[in-house]
Amino acid sequence: MPRTKEQLLNIIAESGVVAVMRAPSREILLDISQALLAGGAPAIEVTMTTPKAIAAIEMLADKFGDQAVVGVGTVLDPATARDAIAAGAQFVVSPTLDPAIIEMTKRYGKISIPGAFTPTEILSAWSCGADTVKVFPATTLGPGYIRDLLAPLPQLKLTPTGGIDLKNVADWIKAGAYFVGAGSSLVSKDAMAKKDWPAITANAKAFVEAIRAARAK
Repeated sequence: MPRTKEQLLNIIAESGVVAVMRAPSREILLDISQALLAGGAPAIEVTMTTPKAIAAIEMLADKFGDQAVVGVGTVLDPATARDAIAAGAQFVVSPTLDPAIIEMTKRYGKISIPGAFTPTEILSAWSCGADTVKVFPATTLGPGYIRDLLAPLPQLKLTPTGGIDLKNVADWIKAGAYFVGAGSSLVSKDAMAKKDWPAITANAKAFVEAIRAARAK
């Protein structure tokens, strides 16, 4: 039985991290995804900057559709969102706010994660129907920014992305992040180059455990 959007969103939120994949080829994504799943990180975002990204999403959705939650990232227009959803993407992530992308994603019943930075943009994204808002780039302002936003706007679900690693992920969660997006700090270029899949699994486990511990506090 297909999982509902709410169930899929809960799976992402429970692990607490989305792996943002910028892989040099789609073939390597199967091994990376297997390693992430083994580490308890089922949410996999294939960015449109990955060569043949749509084909990669279809491949991962076919292979891991019942275990992983496969999505698409760096979506800049509604047509790309539609193509990725047709290929099997369960969530659509953008670096910026485009209401037309949110509308397209909602039309097909998928999870909408637009990017926004200022309080006005973030609230606009939420009002347009975002399931959670990607606060990007999160690096500069730090975890305190999430806390500051949630003080007057506690209804928001915020997903900081950019500059998040094992050293600071607990701070972001404690500040109120719904979940985080992590790229090279989760799947390092070195591990990819060496095909060191156990290192990626260990890193995923460490991320999930750090998030769980931060929530417990």
